[in-house]
Amino acid sequence: MTSLTQQLTAIAAEAFQAQGLDPAFGQVIISGRPDLAQFQCNGALAAAKAAKQNPRAIAEKVAEALRGNPVFRDISLAGPGFINLSVTDAFLAGAMNRIAGDPRLGQPVKAKPEMVVLDYGGPNIAKPMHVGHLRAAIIGDALRRIFKFVGDETVGDVHMGDWGLQMGMLISELEIRRPDLPYFDAGFAGPYPAESPVTLAELEEMYPKASGDCKADPARLERARLATAELQEGRPGYRAVWQHFFDISVEAMKRDYGNLGVHFDLWKGEACVNDLIPPMVEDMKKRGIAIEDKGALIIPVKEESDKMDIPPLILIKSDGAAMYGTTDLATIVDRVNCQNPDRSIYVVDHRQGLHFVQVFRAAIKAGINGKGTLFHLGYGTMNGTDGKPFKTRAGGVMRLDDLIQMISGEALKKLTEHGLGGDYSEAERADIARKVGVAALKFADLSNNPIANYVFDLDRFSRFEGKTGPYLLYAAVRVKSLLRKAAAQGDKPGSILAPEEGERDLMLMLGQMPNAINDAYGELAPNRIADFAFNLAQVFSTYYNAFHILSEKDAAIRASRLALAELVLKELELCLDLLGIATPERM
Repeated sequence: MTSLTQQLTAIAAEAFQAQGLDPAFGQVIISGRPDLAQFQCNGALAAAKAAKQNPRAIAEKVAEALRGNPVFRDISLAGPGFINLSVTDAFLAGAMNRIAGDPRLGQPVKAKPEMVVLDYGGPNIAKPMHVGHLRAAIIGDALRRIFKFVGDETVGDVHMGDWGLQMGMLISELEIRRPDLPYFDAGFAGPYPAESPVTLAELEEMYPKASGDCKADPARLERARLATAELQEGRPGYRAVWQHFFDISVEAMKRDYGNLGVHFDLWKGEACVNDLIPPMVEDMKKRGIAIEDKGALIIPVKEESDKMDIPPLILIKSDGAAMYGTTDLATIVDRVNCQNPDRSIYVVDHRQGLHFVQVFRAAIKAGINGKGTLFHLGYGTMNGTDGKPFKTRAGGVMRLDDLIQMISGEALKKLTEHGLGGDYSEAERADIARKVGVAALKFADLSNNPIANYVFDLDRFSRFEGKTGPYLLYAAVRVKSLLRKAAAQGDKPGSILAPEEGERDLMLMLGQMPNAINDAYGELAPNRIADFAFNLAQVFSTYYNAFHILSEKDAAIRASRLALAELVLKELELCLDLLGIATPERM
């Protein structure tokens, strides 16, 4: 199945083809003038240019061909060649019944699925997750859900920062504090303790202390560099304590991401590709891809067409250290070996744009990207109401866990203000508040184009009015309540009848969901689905206020209206699920 506009496009394409014209000119869209028609086709103008004919004449021939199709109740021309189209009520009802009976609600499975790797994590171990990690997680997980639903095979990778100098800083800091631990005894034969010598809270305190000391004292920095080198060379004690750091950090990450409803298939970090780096670098040297420059090993990536200076990618520094770009290249090698993706999409802050230009060009130049394409989706900044990057009231970076707690508390406050759930158990109210809070957080982000900055306003985004996550949850929950009441009085959804005046707008909206999903998929823009869900909720609200449903006396009409309401719920819940938003049963 397909959307209404896609079905009508197929019909219009045949009409253009019958005139000896390219069927691609038959594209049908929602009318920009709903007072004149439900749909429109503007292809006659482009067809006229290609065929060197009068556009009005082409439009008249196409319209005449379309008038023989019983799908249309009205066809008219406007302007130099716009074709206005309105469909019959019988066609609309039939389309609604087909969508309602389709488990995928009219969205076909992609004919040629691809393997898509999405990289949308990037937290560092031993550091608390904060709001800076929020957008990557929310956008990336939504894209993974959308790609998977469309039909692709997807792999979501958290790609942690778990290697490099920061690890050397932590290991040497622990050695300074606890030199008696067996991890620092070069002669210790093992086994090493199963329990971590530090907690996550201690790790989070250790890192800024170690970083500050390294900046202030060259000798301390050198000690950290030595520890980093020995870790990467495989010193057993250092590898063992690193594993502790990794395990307790990942446990906390899984909790925080779990609270957000964000899923990853792979929990890999830079350390996973450490052993791939030496052979990769050696191969690049042998083939002349990597060249020496002032003691460092670089890959020139500048192209003649560049309008700005693109520096070479530094593969190995003059002191022998690998760089982030090096581990990113090795990660590409690893993904080609393990997943062999058709596409790799990196959901990372737009400020890393130059880095990914360098990495992608180096990968293509070296021929290590396999069959797949590499794409950086650079997202904008989440700002506070002051227009600056979102922070705590004290001016610090807000921890992700604190933000979730804060917005859940605000959601509970809003539920109380609206008199919702006052007689529920404390546990259920807390669960609803958490879902409403996460919906507010995610929808605030995903209702914007990913590449744009946006202002996060806690009070506005947690309201039950306007374009917010809580509003959509309330809309879905209201339909659930309606259906429960119907069942209680012995009514259930039935066949959808031809629309009465005032019902067409709802049916037309219900028929467009595949367009929103396809646009979100093709443009890497979950906001397309967010926009559709909000518009659908608004149209249904108007319908709900204008039509009797439970109190309708005619049983067939009552069953038809319940079926429409049920279809609204199915589409809303699917859209919300694709955005990673869970819907409570009641509020």
